[in-house]
Amino acid sequence: MLLKSLTVLVFVLGISQVSKAENSESVTFQEQLRSPDGNYLLEIHREAEKGSEAKILYQVSYKRKSVVDKSELSISLDNHLSEWALAIKERPQGAWMEGLRLAGVDRGQVDSSWRPPYGERNQVADKYNALTLTFEQEASANYKMDIQLRAYNEGVAIRYYFHENPTGIYYRVVDEQTEFSFPKGTLAWFEPWAQGPYSLLPLADWPGESERPLTLQLENGLYASITEAAMVDFVRTKFTLSGSKPNTVRTALYEPVDKVPYFATPWRVIMAAENPGQLIEHNDILLNLNAPSRVADTSWIKPGKIVRDMTLTEEGAKAWIDFAAEHNIQYLLFDAKWYGPVFTFDTDARTVDIDLDLPEVIHYGKEKGVGIWLYVNQQALLKQDHELFPLYREWGVAGVKYGFVQVGSHRWTTWLHESVARAAQNELMVNIHDEFRLTGEQRTLPNILTVEGIRGNEEMPDATHNTILPFTRGIAGMGDYTICYYNDRIKTTHAHQLALAVVMYSPLQTLFWYDKAADYGGEPEIEFFEKVPTVWDDTRVLSGEIGQYIAVARRSGGQWFVGAITNNDKRSVEIDLDFLEEGKKYTATFYQDNDEAPTKTRVSLDTRMVERGTLLSLDLKASGGAAIWIR
Repeated sequence: MLLKSLTVLVFVLGISQVSKAENSESVTFQEQLRSPDGNYLLEIHREAEKGSEAKILYQVSYKRKSVVDKSELSISLDNHLSEWALAIKERPQGAWMEGLRLAGVDRGQVDSSWRPPYGERNQVADKYNALTLTFEQEASANYKMDIQLRAYNEGVAIRYYFHENPTGIYYRVVDEQTEFSFPKGTLAWFEPWAQGPYSLLPLADWPGESERPLTLQLENGLYASITEAAMVDFVRTKFTLSGSKPNTVRTALYEPVDKVPYFATPWRVIMAAENPGQLIEHNDILLNLNAPSRVADTSWIKPGKIVRDMTLTEEGAKAWIDFAAEHNIQYLLFDAKWYGPVFTFDTDARTVDIDLDLPEVIHYGKEKGVGIWLYVNQQALLKQDHELFPLYREWGVAGVKYGFVQVGSHRWTTWLHESVARAAQNELMVNIHDEFRLTGEQRTLPNILTVEGIRGNEEMPDATHNTILPFTRGIAGMGDYTICYYNDRIKTTHAHQLALAVVMYSPLQTLFWYDKAADYGGEPEIEFFEKVPTVWDDTRVLSGEIGQYIAVARRSGGQWFVGAITNNDKRSVEIDLDFLEEGKKYTATFYQDNDEAPTKTRVSLDTRMVERGTLLSLDLKASGGAAIWIR
C-alpha cells in the first residue's frame, strides 16, 4: 500500500477530572470524542451508583440526533492462576470490569490517505480523532486494560486492549457484553446466518442471533449499522438482544478465546447516516481499522471477471475459455471434484481425478489471456496447502477458491488468515466461499479478491432480497453473488442481472454461474458484461430505500457504469447525472427490460447523448432493473 498525504499523530497524556462517589471506591470520569467534521459525538463516562460497582457507559449521536443511548462497555475474563485473580477471588467469575481505576487519558489525531490495489474508490481517506482510556486493577496495578476509541467522519469504533502482565499468564476472554441501546421504535434488518434471508424486526423477540453488519432504522429518521472490524486473531461476533434492557443489542462471541497479552479485541463499529446509501459509501472505515498490506508487491493481484466450468472436461473448459476470451472475461474456475471427493481427508488436491489434461487447459487459457482458478475444499487445504500452493504456482494457476471453510472459532479464524498469507507468498489470489465474511482484512491481505457469506444466486433469491443486500451485507465489502443470466431459475428479469454487476461490488465478479457457454445466442446486451469493470475509482449510491430499490453509479477512468434494481414491485426511478464532468457530452447506452425485444432475454439497447444535470427516469418492471454505460 502507498501512504499518501500527511500523517499527523499527536498524543497528550493527562488524567481526566475525577471525583470519588459516595459509598464507592470507583473513580468517576467523563470524556468526549468528536469526529473531524463534528458530526459524530461519542461520550464515555462512569457513574458510581450508591451501593454498587460503577459501570462504564458510552453514547453516540450523529448531527445532534441520538444513535446509541447510554450503553455499557464490559468484557469478562476468567484467570484462576494470575496475581490479579487471587487478589479478587471474592468477586464473581469473569468480573474484570470491577475495581478498575482510571490511570491515564491519551488523545490523538490522524489525517492521512492511502491507495488500495483495488476497491470501490481509488483513494481512501484515513482521518480520525482518537481517545485512549487506560485502566488498572485496584488490586494490582500490574494488570492494565485500555478502552480505545476512534471517531471518523464515517463512524466511530471502540475496542478493548490488554497490556502485558508480569506473569505472562494468558487471559481467557469469557464473554464481551458491549451494548448498543437504541432509541425506542428502532427496527433492525435481522439475518440469522451469513447466507440467510432478512426480516425487518423490532428490538424484541428475535428468533436468535443476527449476523453482522446489522443495519437499523431509527424513528428519528437516521439509519445505522453496527459491525466489527479486524477480526483476524479472535472469534466472530454476532448480535443478540439484551436479556434485561429494552431496545438493546449486545455482542455475542462465538466462544471464549484464550489470548496472551498484549492483544486487542476486534473493533466494534457504529455508523450512522441520513440516507441508507451513505452507509455503503462510508464502509472504508472497516479497511482503515485494519493493518496495512503485508504484501509488498501487489502487481500480480489482478481483479477481473470469472466463469466456471461445471462439465469438468477439456472440451467444456476450452469452450468457456473461447467464450471468455471473446467477451473480455479474465478467468475460468474449475469447481469442486476436479481432484476427487472433497469432503474427506483421503484426497489429494495435487492430482487430477477426471479425464482432463489440466496443464494443457492452463496453457490454452494462457494463450487466450484467460487464467485458471481451482476450487479446493477445506479438508485438502488443511492437509496440504503448504505443498499445494507452491505446486499451483508452478502450474501457473491464478487463484484458489476456498470451499466450505469453518467460521467463527478462534482456531479456524486463525488458520484461515494464515492459509491466505501462504497463498500470497505463492502469488495466488483467493476467493473464500460459504459463511465467511470480511471485516476489512483485505487491506492487510489484498490477495483476497472476494468472499461469499452472501445469499446470492446459488440460492436464487428474489428481487426484494437483492434490494436489501447492498444496505446490509454490502457494508462488509465485496461479495461473490454469482450472477446468472440464462438459467431459467432466476427470479428477476435479465436487466436486473446485468445491473447486479454494478450494484454488487466484487473485484472477482462471477458471471454466468449456472449457465453454459452454449447458452449464448448473440444477445447484444452481453456487451454490458464485456465492458463493466470490477474495481472502481469512485462509487456513488444515487438513491435507494432498503428492500425497495437502489441505484448505484461507479466510475472507472472516464467511464461511468450505473445499475438500478427494484424489488418485486415495478417502479419509476429518477437518476440525476450530476456526477458527470461539467461541459462534456457523453454517450450513454441503456440496457433495459423490453417485452418487445426480439431476443429470448427481452432486453433492449438504446443509445443517446447525456450531460451533467441530465435527469433520467427509468421505468423498472417488477423484479426488474436497468444498466447504463456512460462514456
